[in-house]
Amino acid sequence: MFKQSPPDRICMVRLSAIGDTCQALAVARAIQDTWPETRITWILGKTEASLLADIPDIEFIIFDKAKGIAAYQQVRRKLAGKSFDAALCMHASLRANFLYPLIRTAHRIGYDPERARDYQRLFTNQCIPATKGLHVQDAMMSFARFIGVPEQVLRWDIPLSTEHREFAAQYRRNGQPLLLLSPCSSQRARNFRNWSAENYAAAALNAVQKFGCHVVLTGGQSAVEQHYAQSILAKLGGDASNLMGRTSLKQLLALIDEANCLLCPDSGPAHMATTVGTPVIGLYATSNPDRTGPYLSRHLTVNAYPHAVKKYLGKGVGEVRWGQRVRDAGAMELIPLVDVNERIAAVFGS
Repeated sequence: MFKQSPPDRICMVRLSAIGDTCQALAVARAIQDTWPETRITWILGKTEASLLADIPDIEFIIFDKAKGIAAYQQVRRKLAGKSFDAALCMHASLRANFLYPLIRTAHRIGYDPERARDYQRLFTNQCIPATKGLHVQDAMMSFARFIGVPEQVLRWDIPLSTEHREFAAQYRRNGQPLLLLSPCSSQRARNFRNWSAENYAAAALNAVQKFGCHVVLTGGQSAVEQHYAQSILAKLGGDASNLMGRTSLKQLLALIDEANCLLCPDSGPAHMATTVGTPVIGLYATSNPDRTGPYLSRHLTVNAYPHAVKKYLGKGVGEVRWGQRVRDAGAMELIPLVDVNERIAAVFGS
C-alpha cells in the first residue's frame, strides 16, 4: 500500500487481551523498524495499558470499557483533529468495531470475511487476505504486510524499570534455577483451560527434586487461583514463593524475564514470555496451540488438543473450524504428567 513513500500516521486498534496486545506490539515495532518517521497511535484497553502504555514513540489512547458510552466520547475527543493514512483494525469485536468510525482515514483495514467477527466488515472498507491455519501472531503480522512492511525478525521491547527488575531478582535464590508457575487462565464461562492443581504440584515438585528449582507462583486473586496456590504450596513448602495476586503486570513481566522457564496454560503470561524470550511450557487441550500457543516455544508445548477434539467432538483437528474450542471440563486432564516432566527436563536438564 505504501510502497512509494512511507505513511505519515498509522492508527492501530487492539484493546485486549494481554496476550493479543503483546502480539500486536510486534506489528507496531515492525512499522517503526521499516518507517522510523511514521507516527503510530494505538487505541488500547485500560488493563493492557498498565503493561504497554509507557512505550516511547507510540501515542496511546486508553479505552476504559467500564465507562461505557463515555469511553467512546473520550476516544473521540482524543482523535479530534487527527487524520491517518490507515487504520489497522486488529480487533474484531462489537466493542472495538464501534471505534472504527471515529478514526479519520480513507483506509480502515480489517480482517477477511471469515475472521471479521461481530460484523466488522460493516465498519471497515478493506481487509487483509484470507489465509487459513495461521497462528494469531502471524495473522496480526498480516496487517503489517498489507501496508507494505516486509518480513523481518520480530521484536517487542517492553520497557522495564530498574525497580521492576530488582523486584524480580530477589526471587533468584542462591543461583537456583527459577521455575515460574502461572497455573490458571482467565475465569470465563465454559473456558476450561486449567490443568489440575494436583498435577501442577507434582510437576513443580519434580522440578524441585530433580533440578533444584525454586518455584514462584503467580496469578490473580480469584478463589480458584487461591485454591491452586494453597494446594501447590502444601506439596512444595519452603521450595516455593507465593505471589498470587501480588504483582502488577510490569512486575510479572520482570519475573518472567528473570525466570528460566514459565509453566502455564493458554493465557496472557505465555505471550508475555515470548516478548522477553523466556521458554514456555504451554499446556494445551481445549485450544489449538498451532493457533494460540507461545510463538517461540511451540517445541515445548504439551499438545493434547488432537486427543480432546477426537474424544469430545468426535472429529480430527482438520475437520473442525480453525480455532474451535473444546468446551469440556475434563479435557485438560488428557495432558499427561509424564509429558510435562519431559519438557521440564528438556529445559533444566540441558
